[in-house]
Amino acid sequence: MAVTVRIPTPLRKFTDDNETVSAEGGTVQEAIVSLQSQYPALKERLCDDSGNLRKFVNVFLNDEDIRFQDGPATAVKDGDELSIIPAIAGG
Repeated sequence: MAVTVRIPTPLRKFTDDNETVSAEGGTVQEAIVSLQSQYPALKERLCDDSGNLRKFVNVFLNDEDIRFQDGPATAVKDGDELSIIPAIAGG
């Protein structure tokens, strides 16, 4: 299934400056793996050494936080939109 992935400004340098890219998969995790296979430099920025999403990376499926759904196992369908939102901290 093809989903659109919205790339935040700080990560666009790893996607040839694309604001949106296409990824394949039936779940959020599969779509992220597809995204990383197209843009390998994203892997270490999105996932830890175990392949899990980093704690400071938030992913939204059609404007809904996947943490309140099935996490990375959340199902996606053709035409869905994933948004990657890195947490921002400061003081």
